Amino acid sequence: MTSLLCRAVSANALPPQDQASTPSSKVKGREASGKPSHLRGKGAAQAWPPGRSKGGSFHRGAGKPSAHSQVAELHKKIQLLEGDRKAFFESSQWNIKKNQETISQLREETKALELKLLDLLKGDEKVVQAVIHEWKWEKPYLKNRTVQDESLNLENRLDSMEAEVVRTKHELEALHVVNQEALNARDIAKNQLQYLEETLVRERKKRERYISECKKRAEEKKLENERMERKTHREHLLLQSDDTIQDSLHAKEEELRQRWSMYQMEVIFGKVKDATGTAETHFAQLETLKNENEQTLVRLKQEKQQLQRELEDLKYSGEATLVSQQKLQAEAQERLKKEERRHAEAQDQLERALRAMQVAKDSLEHLASKLIHITVEDGRFAGKELDPQADNYLPNLLGLVEEKLLKLQAQLGSHDVQEMLRHIANREFLASLEGRLPEYNTRIALPLATSKDKFFDEESEEEDNEVVTRASLKIRSQKLIESHKKHRRSRRS
Repeated sequence: MTSLLCRAVSANALPPQDQASTPSSKVKGREASGKPSHLRGKGAAQAWPPGRSKGGSFHRGAGKPSAHSQVAELHKKIQLLEGDRKAFFESSQWNIKKNQETISQLREETKALELKLLDLLKGDEKVVQAVIHEWKWEKPYLKNRTVQDESLNLENRLDSMEAEVVRTKHELEALHVVNQEALNARDIAKNQLQYLEETLVRERKKRERYISECKKRAEEKKLENERMERKTHREHLLLQSDDTIQDSLHAKEEELRQRWSMYQMEVIFGKVKDATGTAETHFAQLETLKNENEQTLVRLKQEKQQLQRELEDLKYSGEATLVSQQKLQAEAQERLKKEERRHAEAQDQLERALRAMQVAKDSLEHLASKLIHITVEDGRFAGKELDPQADNYLPNLLGLVEEKLLKLQAQLGSHDVQEMLRHIANREFLASLEGRLPEYNTRIALPLATSKDKFFDEESEEEDNEVVTRASLKIRSQKLIESHKKHRRSRRS
Protein backbone atom coordinates (compact mmCIF):
# COMPACT_ATOMS: atom_id res chain seq x y z
CA MET A 1 0.00 0.00 0.00
CA THR A 2 2.80 2.45 0.86
CA SER A 3 4.52 1.66 -2.43
CA LEU A 4 1.40 2.54 -4.36
CA LEU A 5 1.03 5.82 -2.48
CA CYS A 6 4.65 6.67 -3.10
CA ARG A 7 4.26 5.94 -6.80
CA ALA A 8 1.19 8.14 -7.00
CA VAL A 9 2.94 11.02 -5.24
CA SER A 10 6.01 10.69 -7.44
CA ALA A 11 3.81 10.73 -10.53
CA ASN A 12 2.15 13.96 -9.37
CA ALA A 13 5.54 15.51 -8.61
CA LEU A 14 7.00 15.08 -12.12
CA PRO A 15 8.54 18.13 -13.92
CA PRO A 16 6.54 20.04 -16.53
CA GLN A 17 8.24 18.33 -19.47
CA ASP A 18 7.01 15.02 -18.15
CA GLN A 19 3.36 16.12 -17.61
CA ALA A 20 2.40 14.72 -21.02
CA SER A 21 3.25 11.24 -19.91
CA THR A 22 0.98 11.25 -16.82
CA PRO A 23 -1.88 9.29 -18.35
CA SER A 24 0.39 6.42 -19.19
CA SER A 25 1.86 6.58 -15.70
CA LYS A 26 -1.66 6.39 -14.26
CA VAL A 27 -2.37 3.37 -16.30
CA LYS A 28 0.86 1.79 -15.18
CA GLY A 29 -0.04 2.63 -11.59
CA ARG A 30 -3.40 0.90 -12.01
CA GLU A 31 -1.79 -2.13 -13.53
CA ALA A 32 0.77 -2.20 -10.79
CA SER A 33 -1.89 -1.98 -8.12
CA GLY A 34 -2.85 -5.60 -8.77
CA LYS A 35 0.73 -6.86 -8.22
CA PRO A 36 1.88 -8.14 -4.81
CA SER A 37 3.47 -5.63 -2.51
CA HIS A 38 6.65 -7.47 -1.67
CA LEU A 39 8.84 -4.43 -2.50
CA ARG A 40 7.35 -1.92 -0.08
CA GLY A 41 10.58 -0.90 1.59
CA LYS A 42 12.29 -0.42 -1.68
CA GLY A 43 9.44 1.68 -3.05
CA ALA A 44 9.41 3.80 0.08
CA ALA A 45 13.06 4.41 -0.21
CA GLN A 46 12.72 5.57 -3.80
CA ALA A 47 9.47 7.59 -3.44
CA TRP A 48 11.06 11.07 -3.37
CA PRO A 49 14.37 11.88 -4.95
CA PRO A 50 17.01 13.51 -2.71
CA GLY A 51 17.23 16.89 -4.38
CA ARG A 52 14.28 19.04 -5.54
CA SER A 53 14.29 22.51 -7.16
CA LYS A 54 12.07 25.40 -6.26
CA GLY A 55 10.28 25.09 -9.49
CA GLY A 56 9.49 21.55 -8.60
CA SER A 57 8.06 22.53 -5.18
CA PHE A 58 5.90 25.12 -6.83
CA HIS A 59 4.47 22.60 -9.14
CA ARG A 60 3.97 20.16 -6.26
CA GLY A 61 2.09 22.73 -4.27
CA ALA A 62 -0.10 23.53 -7.18
CA GLY A 63 -1.08 19.86 -7.72
CA LYS A 64 -1.87 18.85 -4.07
CA PRO A 65 -5.69 18.74 -4.26
CA SER A 66 -5.61 16.29 -7.17
CA ALA A 67 -3.00 14.09 -5.49
CA HIS A 68 -5.00 13.88 -2.23
CA SER A 69 -8.14 12.95 -4.06
CA GLN A 70 -6.28 10.31 -5.99
CA VAL A 71 -4.69 9.01 -2.81
CA ALA A 72 -8.10 8.82 -1.18
CA GLU A 73 -9.52 6.94 -4.11
CA LEU A 74 -6.57 4.62 -4.06
CA HIS A 75 -7.07 4.04 -0.34
CA LYS A 76 -10.68 3.12 -0.98
CA LYS A 77 -9.72 0.77 -3.78
CA ILE A 78 -7.00 -0.80 -1.68
CA GLN A 79 -9.44 -1.34 1.16
CA LEU A 80 -11.91 -2.95 -1.22
CA LEU A 81 -9.20 -5.18 -2.61
CA GLU A 82 -8.08 -6.12 0.89
CA GLY A 83 -11.66 -7.03 1.79
CA ASP A 84 -12.03 -9.12 -1.30
CA ARG A 85 -8.73 -10.81 -0.60
CA LYS A 86 -9.69 -11.59 2.97
CA ALA A 87 -13.06 -12.94 1.86
CA PHE A 88 -11.46 -15.09 -0.84
CA PHE A 89 -8.83 -16.31 1.63
CA GLU A 90 -11.45 -17.24 4.22
CA SER A 91 -13.64 -18.99 1.68
CA SER A 92 -10.67 -20.88 0.27
CA GLN A 93 -9.56 -21.88 3.77
CA TRP A 94 -13.07 -23.09 4.54
CA ASN A 95 -13.18 -25.09 1.30
CA ILE A 96 -9.75 -26.59 2.04
CA LYS A 97 -10.86 -27.62 5.48
CA LYS A 98 -14.07 -29.11 4.14
CA ASN A 99 -12.18 -31.04 1.45
CA GLN A 100 -9.71 -32.35 4.01
CA GLU A 101 -12.57 -33.60 6.15
CA THR A 102 -14.17 -35.27 3.13
CA ILE A 103 -10.85 -36.87 2.20
CA SER A 104 -10.33 -38.22 5.69
CA GLN A 105 -13.88 -39.59 5.74
CA LEU A 106 -13.39 -41.28 2.37
CA ARG A 107 -10.10 -42.75 3.54
CA GLU A 108 -11.80 -44.24 6.56
CA GLU A 109 -14.57 -45.70 4.37
CA THR A 110 -11.96 -47.10 1.98
CA LYS A 111 -10.08 -48.74 4.83
CA ALA A 112 -13.30 -50.29 6.11
CA LEU A 113 -14.16 -51.63 2.64
CA GLU A 114 -10.64 -53.00 2.24
CA LEU A 115 -10.98 -54.82 5.52
CA LYS A 116 -14.33 -56.27 4.46
CA LEU A 117 -12.82 -57.34 1.12
CA LEU A 118 -9.92 -59.04 2.85
CA ASP A 119 -12.34 -60.89 5.12
CA LEU A 120 -14.40 -62.02 2.13
CA LEU A 121 -11.30 -63.13 0.22
CA LYS A 122 -10.07 -65.07 3.20
CA GLY A 123 -13.44 -66.80 3.46
CA ASP A 124 -13.44 -67.66 -0.29
CA GLU A 125 -9.92 -69.01 -0.07
CA LYS A 126 -10.97 -71.23 2.79
CA VAL A 127 -13.94 -72.53 0.79
CA VAL A 128 -11.78 -73.09 -2.30
CA GLN A 129 -9.11 -74.85 -0.29
CA ALA A 130 -11.75 -77.05 1.30
CA VAL A 131 -13.23 -77.94 -2.11
CA ILE A 132 -9.78 -78.65 -3.55
CA HIS A 133 -8.94 -80.80 -0.56
CA GLU A 134 -12.15 -82.78 -0.89
CA TRP A 135 -11.60 -83.17 -4.65
CA LYS A 136 -8.06 -84.41 -4.06
CA TRP A 137 -9.40 -87.00 -1.67
CA GLU A 138 -12.22 -88.07 -4.02
CA LYS A 139 -10.17 -88.07 -7.27
CA PRO A 140 -8.29 -91.38 -6.64
CA TYR A 141 -11.55 -93.07 -5.61
CA LEU A 142 -13.36 -91.89 -8.74
CA LYS A 143 -10.40 -92.76 -10.94
CA ASN A 144 -10.13 -96.22 -9.43
CA ARG A 145 -13.86 -96.74 -9.85
CA THR A 146 -13.84 -95.67 -13.52
CA VAL A 147 -10.79 -97.85 -14.19
CA GLN A 148 -12.57 -100.82 -12.62
CA ASP A 149 -15.67 -100.19 -14.72
CA GLU A 150 -13.55 -99.98 -17.84
CA SER A 151 -11.62 -103.13 -16.96
CA LEU A 152 -14.89 -105.08 -16.64
CA ASN A 153 -15.91 -104.25 -20.19
CA LEU A 154 -12.41 -104.25 -21.65
CA GLU A 155 -12.17 -107.97 -22.42
CA ASN A 156 -15.50 -108.06 -24.23
CA ARG A 157 -14.59 -104.96 -26.16
CA LEU A 158 -11.19 -106.42 -27.04
CA ASP A 159 -12.77 -109.67 -28.22
CA SER A 160 -15.32 -107.82 -30.31
CA MET A 161 -12.62 -105.58 -31.76
CA GLU A 162 -10.41 -108.58 -32.59
CA ALA A 163 -13.34 -110.35 -34.21
CA GLU A 164 -14.17 -107.23 -36.17
CA VAL A 165 -10.53 -106.86 -37.26
CA VAL A 166 -10.44 -110.49 -38.43
CA ARG A 167 -13.75 -110.05 -40.22
CA THR A 168 -12.55 -106.87 -41.92
CA LYS A 169 -9.35 -108.68 -42.97
CA HIS A 170 -11.38 -111.47 -44.54
CA GLU A 171 -13.61 -108.93 -46.24
CA LEU A 172 -10.55 -107.06 -47.48
CA GLU A 173 -9.04 -110.25 -48.90
CA ALA A 174 -12.35 -111.13 -50.55
CA LEU A 175 -12.58 -107.62 -51.97
CA HIS A 176 -9.02 -107.90 -53.29
CA VAL A 177 -9.90 -111.18 -54.99
CA VAL A 178 -13.09 -109.69 -56.42
CA ASN A 179 -11.18 -106.63 -57.58
CA GLN A 180 -8.57 -108.80 -59.30
CA GLU A 181 -11.29 -110.86 -60.95
CA ALA A 182 -13.04 -107.70 -62.06
CA LEU A 183 -9.81 -106.33 -63.52
CA ASN A 184 -9.11 -109.59 -65.34
CA ALA A 185 -12.68 -109.74 -66.61
CA ARG A 186 -12.43 -106.14 -67.73
CA ASP A 187 -9.23 -106.83 -69.68
CA ILE A 188 -10.68 -109.97 -71.23
CA ALA A 189 -13.91 -108.17 -72.11
CA LYS A 190 -11.96 -105.30 -73.59
CA ASN A 191 -9.89 -107.62 -75.77
CA GLN A 192 -12.96 -109.60 -76.76
CA LEU A 193 -14.86 -106.42 -77.57
CA GLN A 194 -12.00 -105.20 -79.72
CA TYR A 195 -11.88 -108.56 -81.52
CA LEU A 196 -15.65 -108.55 -82.03
CA GLU A 197 -15.56 -105.00 -83.34
CA GLU A 198 -12.86 -105.94 -85.83
CA THR A 199 -14.78 -109.05 -86.93
CA LEU A 200 -17.99 -107.05 -87.24
CA VAL A 201 -16.23 -104.46 -89.38
CA ARG A 202 -14.77 -107.17 -91.62
CA GLU A 203 -18.11 -108.97 -91.92
CA ARG A 204 -19.93 -105.71 -92.60
CA LYS A 205 -17.49 -104.86 -95.38
CA LYS A 206 -17.82 -108.38 -96.77
CA ARG A 207 -21.63 -108.16 -96.67
CA GLU A 208 -21.57 -104.75 -98.30
CA ARG A 209 -19.35 -106.05 -101.09
CA TYR A 210 -21.56 -109.12 -101.54
CA ILE A 211 -24.75 -106.99 -101.52
CA SER A 212 -23.27 -104.54 -104.01
CA GLU A 213 -22.27 -107.43 -106.29
CA CYS A 214 -25.75 -108.96 -105.97
CA LYS A 215 -27.32 -105.61 -106.76
CA LYS A 216 -25.13 -105.25 -109.83
CA ARG A 217 -26.00 -108.77 -111.01
CA ALA A 218 -29.69 -108.16 -110.30
CA GLU A 219 -29.60 -104.90 -112.26
CA GLU A 220 -27.83 -106.63 -115.14
CA LYS A 221 -30.36 -109.47 -115.07
CA LYS A 222 -33.19 -106.98 -114.88
CA LEU A 223 -31.89 -105.05 -117.88
CA GLU A 224 -31.36 -108.28 -119.78
CA ASN A 225 -34.86 -109.48 -118.88
CA GLU A 226 -36.32 -106.16 -119.95
CA ARG A 227 -34.53 -106.45 -123.29
CA MET A 228 -35.69 -110.04 -123.69
CA GLU A 229 -39.21 -109.08 -122.67
CA ARG A 230 -39.35 -106.27 -125.20
CA LYS A 231 -37.95 -108.59 -127.87
CA THR A 232 -40.35 -111.42 -127.03
CA HIS A 233 -43.21 -108.98 -126.84
CA ARG A 234 -42.47 -107.74 -130.32
CA GLU A 235 -42.11 -111.30 -131.62
CA HIS A 236 -45.26 -112.32 -129.81
CA LEU A 237 -47.17 -109.47 -131.36
CA LEU A 238 -45.88 -110.41 -134.79
CA LEU A 239 -46.59 -114.09 -134.25
CA GLN A 240 -49.96 -113.34 -132.78
CA SER A 241 -50.91 -111.18 -135.76
CA ASP A 242 -49.65 -113.82 -138.24
CA ASP A 243 -51.33 -116.61 -136.32
CA THR A 244 -54.64 -114.82 -136.15
CA ILE A 245 -54.58 -114.04 -139.87
CA GLN A 246 -53.49 -117.53 -140.78
CA ASP A 247 -55.95 -119.07 -138.36
CA SER A 248 -58.79 -117.05 -139.76
CA LEU A 249 -57.77 -117.96 -143.32
CA HIS A 250 -57.29 -121.58 -142.41
CA ALA A 251 -60.60 -121.61 -140.63
CA LYS A 252 -62.35 -120.10 -143.58
CA GLU A 253 -60.60 -122.46 -145.97
CA GLU A 254 -61.39 -125.40 -143.76
CA GLU A 255 -64.96 -124.30 -143.44
CA LEU A 256 -65.24 -123.83 -147.19
CA ARG A 257 -63.53 -127.13 -147.80
CA GLN A 258 -65.76 -128.85 -145.32
CA ARG A 259 -68.82 -127.27 -146.84
CA TRP A 260 -67.61 -128.09 -150.33
CA SER A 261 -66.75 -131.62 -149.34
CA MET A 262 -70.02 -132.00 -147.57
CA TYR A 263 -71.80 -130.63 -150.55
CA GLN A 264 -69.91 -132.96 -152.87
CA MET A 265 -70.47 -135.86 -150.50
CA GLU A 266 -74.13 -135.08 -150.28
CA VAL A 267 -74.33 -134.82 -154.05
CA ILE A 268 -72.41 -138.05 -154.50
CA PHE A 269 -74.29 -139.74 -151.73
CA GLY A 270 -77.53 -138.59 -153.21
CA LYS A 271 -76.52 -139.89 -156.59
CA VAL A 272 -75.35 -143.19 -155.15
CA LYS A 273 -78.41 -143.44 -153.02
CA ASP A 274 -80.55 -142.65 -155.96
CA ALA A 275 -78.65 -145.12 -158.05
CA THR A 276 -78.30 -148.01 -155.66
CA GLY A 277 -80.15 -147.16 -152.47
CA THR A 278 -77.28 -148.79 -150.33
CA ALA A 279 -75.20 -145.86 -148.87
CA GLU A 280 -75.77 -146.59 -145.22
CA THR A 281 -72.48 -148.50 -144.79
CA HIS A 282 -70.28 -145.65 -145.94
CA PHE A 283 -72.13 -143.11 -143.87
CA ALA A 284 -70.84 -144.63 -140.61
CA GLN A 285 -67.29 -144.50 -141.97
CA LEU A 286 -67.67 -140.87 -142.79
CA GLU A 287 -68.96 -140.15 -139.35
CA THR A 288 -65.91 -141.80 -137.83
CA LEU A 289 -63.61 -139.78 -140.05
CA LYS A 290 -65.39 -136.63 -138.98
CA ASN A 291 -64.96 -137.50 -135.33
CA GLU A 292 -61.27 -138.27 -135.84
CA ASN A 293 -60.77 -134.96 -137.58
CA GLU A 294 -62.49 -133.12 -134.75
CA GLN A 295 -60.31 -134.89 -132.19
CA THR A 296 -57.19 -134.01 -134.18
CA LEU A 297 -58.32 -130.40 -134.28
CA VAL A 298 -58.84 -130.34 -130.51
CA ARG A 299 -55.39 -131.90 -129.95
CA LEU A 300 -53.73 -129.34 -132.16
CA LYS A 301 -55.47 -126.52 -130.33
CA GLN A 302 -54.23 -127.92 -127.01
CA GLU A 303 -50.66 -128.12 -128.34
CA LYS A 304 -50.96 -124.54 -129.49
CA GLN A 305 -52.08 -123.42 -126.02
CA GLN A 306 -49.23 -125.36 -124.43
CA LEU A 307 -46.72 -123.70 -126.73
CA GLN A 308 -48.14 -120.29 -125.84
CA ARG A 309 -47.76 -121.08 -122.12
CA GLU A 310 -44.15 -122.15 -122.65
CA LEU A 311 -43.55 -118.88 -124.49
CA GLU A 312 -44.95 -116.90 -121.55
CA ASP A 313 -42.86 -118.95 -119.13
CA LEU A 314 -39.77 -118.16 -121.15
CA LYS A 315 -40.74 -114.49 -121.18
CA TYR A 316 -41.00 -114.28 -117.38
CA SER A 317 -38.09 -116.61 -116.60
CA GLY A 318 -35.83 -113.59 -115.74
CA GLU A 319 -38.14 -112.47 -112.97
CA ALA A 320 -38.43 -116.00 -111.68
CA THR A 321 -34.64 -116.30 -111.60
CA LEU A 322 -34.34 -113.04 -109.62
CA VAL A 323 -36.95 -114.21 -107.14
CA SER A 324 -35.20 -117.53 -106.76
CA GLN A 325 -31.87 -115.77 -106.22
CA GLN A 326 -33.46 -113.56 -103.57
CA LYS A 327 -34.83 -116.63 -101.84
CA LEU A 328 -31.41 -118.23 -101.96
CA GLN A 329 -29.87 -115.05 -100.52
CA ALA A 330 -32.43 -114.97 -97.67
CA GLU A 331 -31.72 -118.63 -96.89
CA ALA A 332 -27.98 -117.94 -96.95
CA GLN A 333 -28.44 -114.99 -94.57
CA GLU A 334 -30.48 -117.16 -92.19
CA ARG A 335 -27.73 -119.78 -92.23
CA LEU A 336 -25.17 -117.00 -91.64
CA LYS A 337 -27.13 -115.68 -88.63
CA LYS A 338 -27.37 -119.17 -87.18
CA GLU A 339 -23.63 -119.65 -87.61
CA GLU A 340 -22.97 -116.25 -85.99
CA ARG A 341 -25.17 -117.13 -83.01
CA ARG A 342 -23.40 -120.46 -82.68
CA HIS A 343 -20.05 -118.69 -82.94
CA ALA A 344 -21.09 -116.15 -80.26
CA GLU A 345 -22.20 -118.93 -77.90
CA ALA A 346 -18.95 -120.79 -78.47
CA GLN A 347 -17.02 -117.55 -77.88
CA ASP A 348 -18.88 -116.94 -74.59
CA GLN A 349 -18.13 -120.45 -73.46
CA LEU A 350 -14.50 -119.96 -74.42
CA GLU A 351 -14.35 -116.68 -72.47
CA ARG A 352 -15.87 -118.27 -69.38
CA ALA A 353 -13.43 -121.15 -69.63
CA LEU A 354 -10.49 -118.76 -70.07
CA ARG A 355 -11.68 -116.65 -67.13
CA ALA A 356 -12.04 -119.71 -64.94
CA MET A 357 -8.59 -120.91 -66.01
CA GLN A 358 -7.10 -117.48 -65.26
CA VAL A 359 -8.74 -117.37 -61.82
CA ALA A 360 -7.56 -120.89 -61.09
CA LYS A 361 -4.06 -120.01 -62.29
CA ASP A 362 -3.89 -116.88 -60.11
CA SER A 363 -5.25 -118.77 -57.10
CA LEU A 364 -2.79 -121.62 -57.56
CA GLU A 365 0.13 -119.20 -58.00
CA HIS A 366 -0.92 -117.33 -54.85
CA LEU A 367 -1.22 -120.61 -52.95
CA ALA A 368 2.14 -121.79 -54.30
CA SER A 369 3.77 -118.52 -53.17
CA LYS A 370 2.33 -119.12 -49.69
CA LEU A 371 3.64 -122.72 -49.70
CA ILE A 372 7.08 -121.89 -51.12
CA HIS A 373 8.81 -122.77 -47.83
CA ILE A 374 7.50 -126.34 -48.01
CA THR A 375 9.71 -128.70 -50.03
CA VAL A 376 8.68 -132.09 -51.41
CA GLU A 377 11.77 -134.23 -51.93
CA ASP A 378 10.26 -137.48 -53.20
CA GLY A 379 7.56 -135.95 -55.40
CA ARG A 380 7.15 -135.76 -59.14
CA PHE A 381 8.22 -132.11 -59.28
CA ALA A 382 11.20 -132.31 -56.91
CA GLY A 383 13.97 -130.04 -58.19
CA LYS A 384 11.97 -128.90 -61.21
CA GLU A 385 11.02 -125.36 -62.15
CA LEU A 386 7.72 -124.92 -63.90
CA ASP A 387 7.63 -122.88 -67.09
CA PRO A 388 4.64 -120.44 -67.10
CA GLN A 389 4.69 -120.42 -70.92
CA ALA A 390 4.35 -124.18 -71.24
CA ASP A 391 1.06 -125.81 -72.20
CA ASN A 392 1.01 -128.15 -69.21
CA TYR A 393 1.90 -125.40 -66.71
CA LEU A 394 -1.50 -125.35 -64.99
CA PRO A 395 -1.80 -129.16 -64.43
CA ASN A 396 1.80 -129.33 -63.18
CA LEU A 397 1.20 -126.38 -60.83
CA LEU A 398 -1.97 -128.04 -59.54
CA GLY A 399 -0.06 -131.29 -58.88
CA LEU A 400 2.74 -129.42 -57.07
CA VAL A 401 0.29 -127.51 -54.85
CA GLU A 402 -1.56 -130.76 -54.11
CA GLU A 403 1.66 -132.48 -52.97
CA LYS A 404 2.62 -129.52 -50.77
CA LEU A 405 -0.85 -129.36 -49.22
CA LEU A 406 -0.81 -133.08 -48.48
CA LYS A 407 2.57 -132.73 -46.82
CA LEU A 408 1.37 -129.70 -44.83
CA GLN A 409 -1.73 -131.61 -43.75
CA ALA A 410 0.46 -134.47 -42.58
CA GLN A 411 2.67 -132.05 -40.63
CA LEU A 412 -0.31 -130.32 -39.00
CA GLY A 413 -1.93 -133.56 -37.93
CA SER A 414 -0.23 -133.44 -34.53
CA HIS A 415 -0.98 -129.73 -33.86
CA ASP A 416 -4.03 -127.87 -32.59
CA VAL A 417 -5.18 -125.90 -35.63
CA GLN A 418 -7.57 -123.62 -33.74
CA GLU A 419 -4.88 -122.63 -31.25
CA MET A 420 -2.42 -121.93 -34.06
CA LEU A 421 -4.97 -119.77 -35.92
CA ARG A 422 -5.73 -117.81 -32.76
CA HIS A 423 -2.01 -117.31 -32.12
CA ILE A 424 -1.46 -116.10 -35.71
CA ALA A 425 -4.42 -113.71 -35.46
CA ASN A 426 -3.06 -112.28 -32.19
CA ARG A 427 0.37 -111.80 -33.73
CA GLU A 428 -1.07 -110.03 -36.76
CA PHE A 429 -3.22 -107.81 -34.55
CA LEU A 430 -0.25 -106.86 -32.36
CA ALA A 431 1.92 -106.24 -35.43
CA SER A 432 -0.72 -103.92 -36.87
CA LEU A 433 -0.91 -102.04 -33.56
CA GLU A 434 2.88 -101.69 -33.43
CA GLY A 435 2.87 -100.41 -36.99
CA ARG A 436 0.37 -97.67 -36.10
CA LEU A 437 2.19 -96.50 -32.96
CA PRO A 438 4.16 -93.21 -33.32
CA GLU A 439 7.95 -93.13 -33.35
CA TYR A 440 8.23 -91.29 -30.04
CA ASN A 441 6.38 -94.08 -28.22
CA THR A 442 9.04 -95.82 -26.12
CA ARG A 443 8.87 -99.32 -24.76
CA ILE A 444 8.98 -99.96 -21.03
CA ALA A 445 10.96 -102.97 -19.91
CA LEU A 446 8.74 -105.11 -17.70
CA PRO A 447 10.28 -106.67 -14.58
CA LEU A 448 11.34 -110.27 -14.87
CA ALA A 449 9.26 -112.92 -13.18
CA THR A 450 10.76 -113.93 -9.81
CA SER A 451 10.07 -116.88 -7.58
CA LYS A 452 7.16 -116.42 -5.23
CA ASP A 453 7.82 -115.66 -1.63
CA LYS A 454 6.80 -118.25 0.89
CA PHE A 455 4.76 -115.58 2.59
CA PHE A 456 2.81 -114.97 -0.62
CA ASP A 457 -0.77 -114.24 0.36
CA GLU A 458 -4.04 -113.85 -1.46
CA GLU A 459 -3.91 -110.04 -1.58
CA SER A 460 -0.65 -109.97 -3.49
CA GLU A 461 -2.06 -112.63 -5.81
CA GLU A 462 -5.08 -110.43 -6.56
CA GLU A 463 -2.79 -107.45 -7.17
CA ASP A 464 -0.69 -109.52 -9.60
CA ASN A 465 -3.81 -110.59 -11.42
CA GLU A 466 -4.74 -106.92 -11.90
CA VAL A 467 -1.39 -106.13 -13.55
CA VAL A 468 -1.91 -104.84 -17.08
CA THR A 469 -0.45 -107.04 -19.79
CA ARG A 470 1.64 -105.74 -22.65
CA ALA A 471 -1.09 -106.22 -25.24
CA SER A 472 -3.72 -104.46 -23.14
CA LEU A 473 -1.26 -101.65 -22.41
CA LYS A 474 -0.64 -101.18 -26.14
CA ILE A 475 -4.35 -101.23 -26.86
CA ARG A 476 -5.03 -98.62 -24.18
CA SER A 477 -2.22 -96.40 -25.41
CA GLN A 478 -3.50 -96.68 -28.99
CA LYS A 479 -7.03 -95.76 -27.84
CA LEU A 480 -5.72 -92.77 -25.90
CA ILE A 481 -3.79 -91.55 -28.95
CA GLU A 482 -6.82 -91.95 -31.23
CA SER A 483 -9.13 -90.17 -28.76
CA HIS A 484 -6.59 -87.35 -28.44
CA LYS A 485 -6.48 -86.99 -32.23
CA LYS A 486 -10.29 -86.97 -32.41
CA HIS A 487 -10.46 -84.20 -29.79
CA ARG A 488 -7.95 -82.16 -31.75
CA ARG A 489 -9.91 -82.59 -34.98
CA SER A 490 -13.18 -81.64 -33.28
CA ARG A 491 -11.59 -78.51 -31.81
CA ARG A 492 -10.14 -77.49 -35.16
CA SER A 493 -13.44 -78.02 -36.93
